[in-house]
Amino acid sequence: MKRVVVLALLALALPLAAFASNSVDFTNFGGTLSGSDAGLSLSGSSLIAVNGLNGLGMVTGKLGGMSFSTGALVSGSLSNCTTSGICATFASGGSFKIRGNGTDGIPNGVIFNGTFSGPVTWSLIQLANGTNSYTLSGAISGKWWNGVVGNGAIVQLTINTGTGYFNGKTRISSGDTNISSPSAVPEPGTLALLGTGLVGLAGALSRRRKT
Repeated sequence: MKRVVVLALLALALPLAAFASNSVDFTNFGGTLSGSDAGLSLSGSSLIAVNGLNGLGMVTGKLGGMSFSTGALVSGSLSNCTTSGICATFASGGSFKIRGNGTDGIPNGVIFNGTFSGPVTWSLIQLANGTNSYTLSGAISGKWWNGVVGNGAIVQLTINTGTGYFNGKTRISSGDTNISSPSAVPEPGTLALLGTGLVGLAGALSRRRKT
C-alpha cells in the first residue's frame, strides 16, 4: 500500500515541480543610450554579473555585453521630459540581445536573443540632490542559446543626467534584467500523460496486491 501512495503522490507532484518558476538575473553597466521618436537603443553596455544561469550561482566580471532597440514612440515626448513620472511610451518590437564571452561557465556567443513583447516606458525621477534619473522598463520575450523560450522584463535601466535632462544620447549607470530560466520544461501534454500513467500504475499495483 505504501508503494501505491508514493506513486500517486509522485504523479501529482511532477507537474508542480516541472513548472517551478526559476529565473536568471543579468546586470549590465555603461554603454550609450540613444533616443528619438524612432525609438531607444543601447550599445556598448558590458555584462558584469549573471546569477542563476545553469546552476552557476553568482558570476561576476567582464562576461560579455548587452544591446537593444525599441519600437517607435507612440505617446509622450523625450525632449519635453522635465516632470517626474512616465514621460514617453515606445512600441513593442525592436531587439534585445545578451552575449557572453565564455568566462567562468557563461556561454560564448549569444546567450539570449529576443524582442520587446509589450510597450516600453521611459520615466523621470527628480532626486532630492537636484539631479535627474531616468528609468526604462519593458517586457521581453525570446529564446535562449539552447532554443528554450524565455520571458522577462527589464526591471531597471538607470540613467542619471546630473542637473540636466536627457538630450538624445547619454551613458547609462546600470541595468538589471530578469528572464525565466533556460532549463527545458516538458510539454503540458507530456506531463498529463506521465501523471495519468503513474496513477494507472498505482491502480494496477493495488489490484495486484488484492488478488
